[in-house]
Parts: sequence; C-alpha cells; structure tokens
Amino acid sequence: MPSKRGASTRTLRCLGIESTADDFGVGILSSDGEVLANVVSTYLPERGGIHPREAARHHAEVAGKVLVEALKQASVNPDEIDIVAFSQGPGMGPCLRTGATVARALAAYLNVPLVGVNHLVAHIEIGKLVTNAEDPVTLFVSGGSTIISAFEAGRYRIFGETLDIAAGNCIDVFAREAGLRPEEGLPVAAIVERLASQGRKFISLPYVVKGMNLSFSGLLTAATQLLREGGHSLEDLCFSFQEVVFSMLAEVTERALAHTEKPEVLLTGGVAANRRLQEMIRMIAEEHDARFCVVSKEYALDNGAMIAWTGILAYRCGLTTPIEESHVRLRWRLDEVYAPWVEELKRIG
Repeated sequence: MPSKRGASTRTLRCLGIESTADDFGVGILSSDGEVLANVVSTYLPERGGIHPREAARHHAEVAGKVLVEALKQASVNPDEIDIVAFSQGPGMGPCLRTGATVARALAAYLNVPLVGVNHLVAHIEIGKLVTNAEDPVTLFVSGGSTIISAFEAGRYRIFGETLDIAAGNCIDVFAREAGLRPEEGLPVAAIVERLASQGRKFISLPYVVKGMNLSFSGLLTAATQLLREGGHSLEDLCFSFQEVVFSMLAEVTERALAHTEKPEVLLTGGVAANRRLQEMIRMIAEEHDARFCVVSKEYALDNGAMIAWTGILAYRCGLTTPIEESHVRLRWRLDEVYAPWVEELKRIG
C-alpha cells in the first residue's frame, strides 16, 4: 500500500477518471495516499492498433459499470466523494471527451469540485507515491509517449522525447509486422521480450539519437524490411530490435541524470515491465549513485488511481477546473503544467 505523503486538515476522497486511449479507468484515493479502488476496462481491437471512435464507444458502454465497481471496491457512497478529477489531455479526442463528459456530469450531480489533470504528470505523481521517490529523473515509456523529464522551478521539464513515434508503439507495430498476437493476457510487447531473450546474434539496425531526442521510425522501417526479406531468425531480430530501442532510451536517460544530478531514476509507463529495460536503467542509476525506482504494472499502465491522486495534489494547492473551462486538450505538453504541489510536498517532508 502506498505510504502517506503530506497532510490535510481532514481526509478527502477523490474519484479519478482516466480515458486518454484504450483504457477507461476509475480510481478512488484518499488524501493520505491510500488507494481505495482502481478499476480498469480495456478496449481490445479485433486487429491493428487503437481505433479512437471505437475505443470511445467502449468507454461510454462500460463507464457506469466501472464507476459502480470502483465505489463498491472502495466501500464508499457517491456522496462521500469530495473531488472528481479527469484526464484532460493529452490523448485521443473521442476518448478524452467521453471521460470528460462522465466527470462533468458526476461533479455537477455531486456538487463537488472538478479537476482537470495532465495524463503525463499523473503518471509521474502516482509513480512517486507508490515508490516513495521524491525528486527523480523520470523515463516514461508507453505506447503513446516517450519522455525523459525532471522537476525544476515549478514544472516538470522535458530533457528528451521522441521526435516521431513512441517506443511502445514502435515495438507493437514491429510485433504485428512479425505476425505476433497476444497470448493468454500477454501483450505483444511481452512476446517480443520473450523472443528477444532467446536471440543470440546482434543484427545492426539504425540507432538515432539527435541531441537529447530520439527517433524510432527509421529503426522500425529497417527492422520490418529485414522481417520481409527473411534470412534472420525472429529471435535474433527481436533481440537486436529491443536492444537498440532500449539503448537509445538508456543513453538519453543517463545524460539527463548526469546533468541534473537527481537522487533517483523513476521508470514508468507500459514498457516499464520489460526486464531488459529495467536492467539497463538500474545499471545507469547505480553508476550515478541514484536510487532506481520502477512502477508496478498496476500503476504504470493507464489507470484512474493516478488521475485521482494528482487531482488531490492539485486541489490542495487551490487548482480546480470550472466546467466551462473543462474542454479536453489533445496536445497538452508535460512542461506546460504548473505543479506547485511538488515543492510543497518537499517542504512538508
């Protein structure tokens, strides 16, 4: 169970709604950092990647059921909710709008404050809560985002990011090109990881780091071309592909750590579950005398708990979102968010 972070005159309960992409999640947290509920329903396309309108339809269909299950899991009544938070962006428009509509309706019905939350900030804040990290360099790697960041002067500053596709999406597309499909609840990225562990021969592939930013499109094109040509085992291709992706991530993360001299490295996002990536980032942390923190899958993937916790942090600093200003923000960058609670938590200790 996450530890207590900060204090309040009374315990608040926040219900958070996450709906940026394929997951519709509802989390309920108390203001002392206790996760009371964290329920997620995932849209699974029959083939290919996420179809935003179909995912939004899924979210609308399951919203009521997920809300009821979260309240039941938390053992709270709706009138015991003090704050409603929602993922305001960035993300897919139809999906974001579905979650925002549910959040607005709920906040209005309960007559409680509404808080719009940046999805990326929420990933960092729940990661800090569950790992007890205080001031990390964060490597966030998922299907939709690849960002290296650290807090400085009121905001989470971006030290490096992808210039094209996200690392998680790059891996997923490669897996689909290789004909891989999910197995028994295992995502295709986990199957790539398993095959990579059986590879023995490294095949040269494009390695593109531009300053502190990364580009994966050339790597993906080259790897899929080799797949189509044949001549290499799938295990060796998975090994080489994964090694290049993660080496690029590790290089930029290490540079950010060397520059900032932060005491911790936080690894989160859907790709954080990969043991090879964990091994690489752990080695970097150890070389720089920093504590390595990895977020467990439950909180590393998109979830409502991270939205609820960040909603509490923002609300404590007087940040709320009037319903008339609660429009979704599809391209809301991490470094655009003012986060006064970070320094406040440091002060409280």
